[in-house]
Order: sequence, then structure tokens, then C-alpha cells
Amino acid sequence: MEYRNLGRTGLKVSPLCLGSMQFGWTANEELSFEILNAAYQAGINFIDTADIYSKWVEGNPGGVAEKIIGNWMQKFSIPRHQVVIATKVRGQMGAGPNDEGLSRAHIFHAVEESLRRLNTDYIDLYQVHWFDERTPIAETLSALDDLVRQGRVRYIGCSNFPAWRLMQALWTSERLNLVRFDSLQPHYNLVHREEFERELSSVCWEYGIGVIPYSPLAGGFLTGKYRRDQTDIPSARQHSASRYFSEKNWALLNLMDQIAASKKGRMVSQIALAWLLNQPDVTSPIIGPRTLEQLQDNLGALEVELSEEELTRLDEASKQA
Repeated sequence: MEYRNLGRTGLKVSPLCLGSMQFGWTANEELSFEILNAAYQAGINFIDTADIYSKWVEGNPGGVAEKIIGNWMQKFSIPRHQVVIATKVRGQMGAGPNDEGLSRAHIFHAVEESLRRLNTDYIDLYQVHWFDERTPIAETLSALDDLVRQGRVRYIGCSNFPAWRLMQALWTSERLNLVRFDSLQPHYNLVHREEFERELSSVCWEYGIGVIPYSPLAGGFLTGKYRRDQTDIPSARQHSASRYFSEKNWALLNLMDQIAASKKGRMVSQIALAWLLNQPDVTSPIIGPRTLEQLQDNLGALEVELSEEELTRLDEASKQA
């Protein structure tokens, strides 16, 4: 497996990042361990999580995915330096007024809780999950700078930031000589392109920011399991996929079917991931397999070679009108 630098940093990460939103939701701890072991053995060294995963599930208080990852490293004696662990802070983790947001108070408390659940003394990539309009960006970056200087965090990143807020953060870091965001987690895939490509892509390219797209398979839509005449499929993520049900996107799936079939039975999902892997500003798409079969399918994307003609046809079929 060929590893990639995370943005301008020297940190090497696998070209696919293992997401963990499903841990403790659609995958119990035992199955999560199996997925983690299989991914690690395949060469994936990059694991993404968040403190709130998956708080929206009944009976899940949040922090469950982090705890599963920590338990996995301990149970299977995973060398800590061999894995790159990314987690996030921002969401509501308690009932108090300071139990959410990007204030110094919440960040300092949240990082200690994440470290405890992950059973580690440092976090490789600590990301702000989305912006906090009630906290000055200088306060947030100053707190993160302190964590890096203390050694509890190695690098910092952000997720769900519009271009102007990302630029504001970069400017603030430079002006105040604070650590800066070295990665961005955007919502980006073949059927959701404009949000990233309109402005964020240029910012990331210009400033050497690593791009770690989430939802690379559009909530399952880009796996091909939904079709014009087959949209009512029981799934925990059906709601997120249904937004893509359109004639344009059905036509895109047909094209992806053709390309997949021309490559000795490759899957539609592998074509979707291969397209992302061929985007010059993308570092590592975040996959979220709920089964070992889905993991193997995702890993197969690393072996798919798309020609310039195929990339052009996919680009034309998926671009915004």
C-alpha cells in the first residue's frame, strides 16, 4: 500500500481512512474489532472517529466509537505508533452549558475524555467537528496550540468549514503564530461536488491542506444498491441516500455500471472511491464499512485504475449544471 502525506505535513496515512461512525451503532464491539483487525492487516493505518459517535442512537451516550477503538488497541496489543488516530470535538456531550462548542473550557475537558476512552496519551489528529459561531476562532486555535505544545495532540484539522471560515482560521494562526489546520474533512463525492469544489478545493490546494472526504459513497447511493425501480431498501442510512434520487444520478449509476463491468467485475462503489482517489487534492476518503464484506469491497478500490477517458466521462456525468 502506498501511503500519502497528510497535506503539507510529514505524517504518512493510508489512501483510505477507516471511519468509525458505525461502531456501536450498526456494528457491535465484536464486529467492530473484526473490521479494525482486517483493515489494519490490509495496511490501513488511519482511523477516524469523534467524541459524539454515535450519540443519536438510543442508549448510546456518545464516546462509544472512541472506547471501542481504545479497547481494540489494548486487546490486540496494537503498537500505538503504528496507527494514526483522528478524533473530533464540538458536539454536545453533557447537559451543562460548557459541554459543547469550541471554547477553551470545553476543548480541554473533551480532549481528556477522548484520551481516556481511546486509552492513549496522545491524539494524532484532533479536529473541530464544525465551526462554533459563539467562540472566537483565536480562542479555539490558542487552546489547540496549547494541546500541541503539551504533546497531547500532534496535528489539528477541521471539518464542515466553509471556505471563508477556513481562511479566517489560517489567517488567525499566521497572525498570532499559532498551530494551523493541516486537514479538512469535507462532504465530497461524485454526487455532492459543488460544496467542496466551488471554493474549498482551491484553498486546500494553495495552502497544502490534506483533504479527508466523508460520505464518499453518498450514504450508500454510490454502492448501486438503490435503483430507479428499487429505492425502498431497509437501511440505517436510507434517508441520507434518498436525496440523490434523480434522473441525472440514475444515469450516472448506469455509466458507473458500464465502467465497473469493463474492469472484470469491479463494483460501482469501487469506481466511486477510485474517482475520489484520482482527485489531486484528496488525501484519504473515509470509508465506513459495516461488515467485513463491505470492507473488502472498499479495499478493492485501491486496485482500480481509471483511464483519463473514464475520469472525464464520470466528471461530465456528475458535474453540477
